Amino acid sequence: MAVLSEEQIMLRDAAKSWIREKAPVTAFRKLRDSGNPDGFDRAVWKEMCEMGWSAILIPEEFGGTDLGYLTLGLVLEEAGRTLTASPLISTALTAVTALLLAGNDTQKKTWLPRIAEGNAIAALAADEGAHHDPARIAMQAVKSGAGWTLFGAKTFVLDGAAADLLIVAARTSGKSGDHSGITLFLVDGSAGGLTRKRLKTVDSRGVANLSFNNVAVGADAVLGGVDQGYAVLEATLDRARAGLAAEMLGGATQAFETTLDYLKTRVQFGQVIGTFQALQHRAAKMFTDLELTRSCVESALSAIDSGANDVPQLASLAKAKACELFHLVSNEMVQMHGGIGMTDAHDAGLYLKRARTAEATFGGASYHRDRYATLLGY
Repeated sequence: MAVLSEEQIMLRDAAKSWIREKAPVTAFRKLRDSGNPDGFDRAVWKEMCEMGWSAILIPEEFGGTDLGYLTLGLVLEEAGRTLTASPLISTALTAVTALLLAGNDTQKKTWLPRIAEGNAIAALAADEGAHHDPARIAMQAVKSGAGWTLFGAKTFVLDGAAADLLIVAARTSGKSGDHSGITLFLVDGSAGGLTRKRLKTVDSRGVANLSFNNVAVGADAVLGGVDQGYAVLEATLDRARAGLAAEMLGGATQAFETTLDYLKTRVQFGQVIGTFQALQHRAAKMFTDLELTRSCVESALSAIDSGANDVPQLASLAKAKACELFHLVSNEMVQMHGGIGMTDAHDAGLYLKRARTAEATFGGASYHRDRYATLLGY
């Protein structure tokens, strides 16, 4: 496991305290039942930004603190414990990463300070089908005078309904499935021809499908090089995968601890059910998987911070393990709680629903097992 600095420990503990007080699971339930169109509480997000969480990856020259991916992962883990819905993944992690990796000075100066201050929400629009596949991009961007015209559609865009900035992957040459010919564009959320359809997801997050009907952007909207966006897209996604794995680790950890407390107190057949060997074995399995996944997640985040050359492998390993872990623990949480675990009155169902959605986001366990093996030459 990674050795945390004193600053990281302080930030993690502060995040734990604040989230438990201001964003417990009961707050998520209230948000879900309110029908909030954003999928997150803007007042809560504003407080997160005031504490500097939106600026963790942003360099100081653009108003950030530049504390690194492992530090942001610690905050995401604590947010995952209480199922906190926020633009941390979409904006503070994914969009910021894309801007840092490929943005020019003007693009960074325009957007990074706004994100750091909490005045802009940004989202990555990449996938176009029911399953994660960043190479299968068919959306077109056609040269139009000095600028470009975009037409096509994107699916399951995190915080896509609320985003002020969209980072859109479109095809400027080649065909769907080609790695070459993909270009990233910065599209203003108020652009003419952009239509958003908010989706009702089982985990009650702000996900949207986007349609681009002849959306015009200038030459300055290109993020990075024309036809060279795939490498940036994959590098951005790897960082998003590692960060989401950290959030999933937090959700699984809380689900396990809640279940463990139940095993220690629930009496059945005159005995505390935690004394039954079959349940002890299942709990031991969950605990060992938690520890293994933590090592994978922290290794991936630390590799990103150190600029290691095996980030793709470690990111896929972390996401695959986090998917398997959260799936297992959320299942066991429902089953070990018995009848009450099947009801909406208990939190078990909320963790199970979040697990299933997070699994599908940025690639599931099977996708990343295959990618990991391919990267290793198998």
